[in-house]
Amino acid sequence: MSYTTSPLAAPHARPDYDRALLWITILLLGFGLVMVYSASIAIAAGDRHTGHQETYFLVRHAAYLAVAMLAGFAVFQIPLRAWQEAAPYLFMFGILLLALVLIPGVGREVNGSRRWLSLVVVNLQPSELMKLFAVMYAADYTVRKAAYMDDFKRGFLPMLLVMLLVGGLLLREPDFGAFAVITAIAMSALFLGGLHWKQLAGLVVLLVVGFLLLIWTSPYRMQRIIGFMDPWADPFGKGYQLSHALIAFGRGEWFGVGLGGSVEKLFYLPEAHTDFLLAVIAEELGFAGVSVVLTLFAWLTLRAFAIGKQSAGLDRYFSALVAYGIGVWLGVQSIINMGVNMGVLPTKGLTLPLLSFGGSGVVANCAAIGVLLRVDWEARQVQKGYTL
Repeated sequence: MSYTTSPLAAPHARPDYDRALLWITILLLGFGLVMVYSASIAIAAGDRHTGHQETYFLVRHAAYLAVAMLAGFAVFQIPLRAWQEAAPYLFMFGILLLALVLIPGVGREVNGSRRWLSLVVVNLQPSELMKLFAVMYAADYTVRKAAYMDDFKRGFLPMLLVMLLVGGLLLREPDFGAFAVITAIAMSALFLGGLHWKQLAGLVVLLVVGFLLLIWTSPYRMQRIIGFMDPWADPFGKGYQLSHALIAFGRGEWFGVGLGGSVEKLFYLPEAHTDFLLAVIAEELGFAGVSVVLTLFAWLTLRAFAIGKQSAGLDRYFSALVAYGIGVWLGVQSIINMGVNMGVLPTKGLTLPLLSFGGSGVVANCAAIGVLLRVDWEARQVQKGYTL
């Protein structure tokens, strides 16, 4: 028996999906909408490109959320077997999009980075879609190559070469943060798929050396590291973003200065509604607000791994690896963004999943949640004895 309809269609039946996951997502999206509005009021009012309209980013983010939720619902209807069949083609499509971004006149450059494709009304950021495609491809590859995971040439090397290609394209944009997330997704899939620990250890060493070389050979990355190590040494230059983020955290104390009361969002903290949204949350809602965000993301990641474990117990290995991959994606990206905001990690252009302003990011995040809900729903049908 094949199921392609939503369990929500039966209003009087007991919910047949992960309600905790759905409510976590709704809470994060709703909270994000409020905080994006709060963080962007001054920027929108003071920018002539927004028509000096205070609600400019609020309206756009609400529209993005509507599209994202529709995308999540649509993705939920797609069986996991269809995703598995399409995984290699989606991954190749993602590589094509990453290559198009680098073509002058096709890719759109903002603040020195070429990461977007203009779709007239909105800009598409292919690296966000590539994260979802990487989850699917890594899961499919690991399942197909399960018998060769101990074989360097047949199991490990092909994935390494493909990821080097993706990494090369992302670093040309440059988008070091997306490369780090996609690398984490691929490594987790290989590890959970049975990659020999010696190969995994070698890969970790290779990645560490590679990251150090990238920093050493890139002046702007080196400047970021220097600014990260001591932001107060040059608070108006290399350490500007981090110093103002730390000031926001300091002003927030335990319970914050109150919703809407942030001073740092008044043209002091760059990208307050995107990369540094957590700093605004810390200033306005304090340690209490940040703790709620941390708890929700920890809960979201744990639910993803619980869903993966459930599928693995039913011998649905592709579904399990997809769930694990999504958990790693959202967990690692949220950790990197929070670490940057708190001064624990060097500045990276990564948004806070489900919370920050950005069309491509929130659509990709909601699509991932839709897939995760589908993994859980299919596992529940199998437990009931249905054949999918």
